[in-house]
Amino acid sequence: MINFDFHKYASNYIKKEDKSLYLDKAREIKKRFLEGDLKYWNKLDTFVSSQELKKIVNMTDYIRSNCDVFIVIGIGGSYMGSKAVIEALSPMYNKKKPEIIFLGTDLCSEDYYETLEYIKDKDVIVNVISKSGTTLEPSIAFSLVMDVMKEKYSEEDLKDRVIITTDPEKGDLRELVNLKGYVSFTVPEQVGGRFSCLTPVGLLPIAVAGINVVKLIEGARLSYERVDRAIEYAVIRDIMFKKGKIIESFTVYNPKLYYFTEWLKQLFAETQGKDNKGILPISCVNTRDLHSLGQFLQEGNDIIFETVIGIDKDKKVALEKYDMELNSLNKIALDKVGLAHFNGHTPTNLITIDEKNEETIGELIHFFILTAIVGALLIDVNPFDQPGVQEYKKLISEELE
Repeated sequence: MINFDFHKYASNYIKKEDKSLYLDKAREIKKRFLEGDLKYWNKLDTFVSSQELKKIVNMTDYIRSNCDVFIVIGIGGSYMGSKAVIEALSPMYNKKKPEIIFLGTDLCSEDYYETLEYIKDKDVIVNVISKSGTTLEPSIAFSLVMDVMKEKYSEEDLKDRVIITTDPEKGDLRELVNLKGYVSFTVPEQVGGRFSCLTPVGLLPIAVAGINVVKLIEGARLSYERVDRAIEYAVIRDIMFKKGKIIESFTVYNPKLYYFTEWLKQLFAETQGKDNKGILPISCVNTRDLHSLGQFLQEGNDIIFETVIGIDKDKKVALEKYDMELNSLNKIALDKVGLAHFNGHTPTNLITIDEKNEETIGELIHFFILTAIVGALLIDVNPFDQPGVQEYKKLISEELE
């Protein structure tokens, strides 16, 4: 369960009269989520059907039994959400088979050379994820991986080793599915990459990592009851911006949540960063970054606010010197840093989960998705496009031609 404290470390920044200016717009947005054009985004059944969820679970059993390496090819939302969940909920050491490798996130030749050499003597299953099927980085990665796999497996074997997640009806990858008979999953038509973690895009790799995706979805359903808090948080972010806080640091005190903050950066930057508007998202992993960015947050340019994601219960590690658990000391650090930054003119929103598991991570995912959409509506930008991302693709394509 998620708990919220938008007051303790930000009391001087957000006043009742500030929030009152948003009442009419907040009511209108909530109505759209509950019964209007945004109802889709508060119904997880439209993200993944029960039938497709069952197919994912069944496919997972086959994958885990038939490969050493599971390669997930995708960029942006096609990999970021699943990697965030896998990193958050997997053990640091002694990870279960198969090893999961994410590829197609860059154009670095050293990265590809070492990966392709590594998989030559491994049993491989690949899952390529692209809605259009034409995105440059995944297309190159898929081509290079398939060159290796075609040397190892027959055409018939490849039918069980190539999984394609793409548009349900059109695109190059859908044509390849129809031609070759590869296993396929669909990206829901209305769901862009950054919102797709709770669709087959994210759920299949997450399930292969041994994480219970049914519980992840159950946790996300709890966020239905959090629409009011998502709207409140979006309003607070907008008020912060209007008071000169143009950068938001997503801060965590558990390093396993680092990639979760990376996903948050993508979610908010692509959803709201357009039309010369939006808050710049950055991230901190504390207490590590207290010795670097922490200096700026404490005494630097007065343009940042924080959103801290805390964990109430964590693993038990005794500290005899202080007669307490290590997690208790971590929570003390979170509290005192929040107060120190508040005194240094960096206010903090605190969002806490009871403990880190499938349900709470699922709830966090959908809560932040709702918040990002609301925040875009508050500043009158389209939450669902990303025209700026297309510009670099266009320039590269022109050069290649």
